[in-house]
Amino acid sequence: MFERIALIGIGLINSSLARFVREQGLAREIVIYSRRQSTLDKAMELGLAERAETNAGAAVERADFIILGAPVGANAALAEAIGPHLQPGAIVSDVGSVKAAVIRDVAPHLPAGVHLVPAHPVAGTEHSGPEAGFAELFQNHWCILTPPEGCDAAAVEKVTEFWRLAGSTVDIMDAEHHDKVLAITSHLPQLIAYNIVGTVLDVEHVTKREVVKYAAGGFRDFTRIAASDPEMWRDVFLNNREAVLEMLGRFSEDLAVLQRAIRWGDDKVLEDLFTRTRAIRRDLIDAKQV
Repeated sequence: MFERIALIGIGLINSSLARFVREQGLAREIVIYSRRQSTLDKAMELGLAERAETNAGAAVERADFIILGAPVGANAALAEAIGPHLQPGAIVSDVGSVKAAVIRDVAPHLPAGVHLVPAHPVAGTEHSGPEAGFAELFQNHWCILTPPEGCDAAAVEKVTEFWRLAGSTVDIMDAEHHDKVLAITSHLPQLIAYNIVGTVLDVEHVTKREVVKYAAGGFRDFTRIAASDPEMWRDVFLNNREAVLEMLGRFSEDLAVLQRAIRWGDDKVLEDLFTRTRAIRRDLIDAKQV
């Protein structure tokens, strides 16, 4: 499918893509880039690529498909570094969960004839690093593409086919709309998980030992989410701040309603909410999302 794929960053997502590309024989050559030589050494030990580079420009030379897999805050600098080395007809994509910022930061650095097709595979685990990846990560998950206006249709179709081969169902969405949708379905839950775990650890009359010993299922789920890559999520919140703040404001208002209901013993408000929210779980099960 491609002569040379350059994976810029080799964490969970890109290392999973390397394994999938290897298994399916979708590229003659895989080249990987990381700032850290130790990361590249581990990736090469795992057999994820033919070549490893600590220079991003060298990694993308003569590549026809480039996938940015670093935290989204690094995209502008990476795009500036790789831009002069990209060949005409190359497709540049990414795997971040914020999309308007990708178009803002990457597009200005790409030369004419290079196609930007941002992508967000809605899949992952709390683990990170090249050893965390596995080829089946994307199976039965969504991958959302957010090509900017005027994007080359053939490039979009090729990226679409790539993700379909990975086992994903592909949807195409406006970047701004994507960021609002993901702010409520992904980013806000992540922020809540970080906050809840932090609050529990800061409660003076509960020891860390008791937290670990008596953690109920709900709290264990929050700790799994809160164990995700701190650098990646820091950049997500800083690069989708408007949408996250909008959803956080709505959440705070709804939380205040629950607080009043508990304080005044309003059982109807509580039961009505708990009844309505059960339906979402059923919908997720019906959609095979759990």
